[in-house]
Amino acid sequence: MSPDRRCTAVSLAAVLPAAASALGLPGADALTLPEARAVVVLLVDGLGDRLLAERGGHSPFLRGLRAAQPDGVAVVGFPSTTATSMATLGTGLSPGVHGLVGLDVLDPERDRLFSELAWDPLVDPHRWQPEPTVFERLSAAGVDAVRIGPDYFDGSGLTEAALRGGRFVGAATLQDRVRAAITAATGSGRALVYLYWGEVDKVGHVHGCRSWQWAEELTLVDLMAQRLAESLPSDTLLVVTADHGMVDVPMTQRLDLAEEADLAAGVRHTGGEPRALHLYCLPGAENDVLAAWRERLGTTMDVRLRDDAVRDGWFGPVTPRVLPRIGDVVVSATSDVAVVDSRTARPEALRLLGLHGARTEEEQVVPLLVTPGTG
Repeated sequence: MSPDRRCTAVSLAAVLPAAASALGLPGADALTLPEARAVVVLLVDGLGDRLLAERGGHSPFLRGLRAAQPDGVAVVGFPSTTATSMATLGTGLSPGVHGLVGLDVLDPERDRLFSELAWDPLVDPHRWQPEPTVFERLSAAGVDAVRIGPDYFDGSGLTEAALRGGRFVGAATLQDRVRAAITAATGSGRALVYLYWGEVDKVGHVHGCRSWQWAEELTLVDLMAQRLAESLPSDTLLVVTADHGMVDVPMTQRLDLAEEADLAAGVRHTGGEPRALHLYCLPGAENDVLAAWRERLGTTMDVRLRDDAVRDGWFGPVTPRVLPRIGDVVVSATSDVAVVDSRTARPEALRLLGLHGARTEEEQVVPLLVTPGTG
């Protein structure tokens, strides 16, 4: 059995502080990057390291970088999901400190769930996540901090909570985003350029991460990453990483809480997502919920009381501000299973084949590949 790469990988939280250090700002120690005038960070949503290794025939450029950098991986926090990882990347902090602890989470002040991905206009993102981002710190130090993504990301709740600071450049296609990144990185001053691409994740959710459609999207990403590296000047670094991996979960391996009265009993709100659940319980029901879930799912899911999950470091250090957002019972899949709730989930969400969120190596270990520009 190969060793678990999470044991030696740096955290995704180290990436932007290391980029800032490469640009001349002090403070990074977990990860060291070569000195550079500009750093471009390409984040490919959903590109787990295990998937990249298995589908490397569709990505010769990234495959070559991976072969040359056998330790080129990072580990994302829990849950291994986009909203959480974006805040981990943007702030350089653990989920238990920045506070974006899942997909659907409890707002304790209102006792209501909301999606940290889609956001809720009644939740102030600056109050929900008050820690400064790396983009804000760089911008204050005179570095051109540039964020590139779809237009609708600009000013969104998640962007303001996790990635605020500097300037935003909207671009629709990956080709347009690559061109924007090249323009931003080839000036005369110091620059950090962040480029987001989400189609690998979308294709994986709909068609599965073992599908030909997923491989086709990986091929496009590989071509654009190579073009980016070959167009950047030699005083610029390209860093390729991701926010989580993915696994395919057959529909036959899913339980629906609408049909599982024993699992739904005592649960007031079901948060998180199918492979990483926050169970917010009725007063005094925590131990009963824990026992019921362990009896049914203890061989396929890790089920813990909140205090135990926090003690064991699932969320990293946890501040008092964040603690009530975490479920009274926290669940992480350990095999290819999922728990859904058709009473509240959107029908299209119930049809998704590729899933993520759990504390498995497939979902938590992502590429961290670094190369200088060759243009």
